[in-house]
Amino acid sequence: MSDADKTPERQPHTGEHRLRRELPQEVPPKAPETSGIPTSGNDSGPALTGRQRLVKGLWPPRVTRAQLIVALLLFGLGFGLAVQVASNSDSSSALRGARQEDLVRILDELDDRTQRLQDEKQGLEGQRTELENSSDRAEEARKQTAEKEKQLGILAGTVAAQGPGITVTIEDTKGLVRANMLLDAIQELRAAGAEAIQVNGVRVVAGTYLSDTGKSVSVDGNKIAQPYRFKVIGKPQDLEPALNIPGGVVQTLEKEQATVDVERSTKIVVDALRVAKQPDYARSSSP
Repeated sequence: MSDADKTPERQPHTGEHRLRRELPQEVPPKAPETSGIPTSGNDSGPALTGRQRLVKGLWPPRVTRAQLIVALLLFGLGFGLAVQVASNSDSSSALRGARQEDLVRILDELDDRTQRLQDEKQGLEGQRTELENSSDRAEEARKQTAEKEKQLGILAGTVAAQGPGITVTIEDTKGLVRANMLLDAIQELRAAGAEAIQVNGVRVVAGTYLSDTGKSVSVDGNKIAQPYRFKVIGKPQDLEPALNIPGGVVQTLEKEQATVDVERSTKIVVDALRVAKQPDYARSSSP
């Protein structure tokens, strides 16, 4: 075999090796970066569950100044509500322990007060109707003004009054009755519809005050002697039960070893008068 017939042996993969030597080496792709999220690798530790993240966010607690102020306000509101509920429960417990006849009496008194207010409302509406329908409105207005003047004179104590009512006599042999006890009696009588009150010759008005003078009591600076006698004009069926309610005036005075006598009458005369004082500064705003 000649040299021409001989074919040189091909070096396998020679060109491929040359290309690989000339090209740069392959760079492996980078792993995607994570922003604060732990991975499952050994360096970052195990991932937190939802419950663990919630606990980590709540504890330890981070209290701001605004949250502290809101907490204090809510505490004050809750304390006020608790005091109000306690006071209401105390007042209701007194009625809960009362007898059935006492509860009936208190209910009747409330009904009587409601009826008085309804009657007063109807009276005022009747006056308005008379003024609107009267042919001589000026004369009707003068008549109503004169009637109103008498009513205000009775309330102010400048006019004598008479009518049905009660007489209350308080005997205090021990000298233990104080001014505040007599004042409570006056307030109960007013709440029950008393229209005129006289205590031992002293007319009781809106500005009346009572004070202790030794073992006695003074009304508007006038010392009154025992027995203390109240002359009261009003509806006897309302006035007497108001003094005899459980824990009321009569029971309080009897605890001080005083005796209380209440007598109804169809005619009570209240003739103690007060001097009308001219105000120094106040003037009528009516033309």
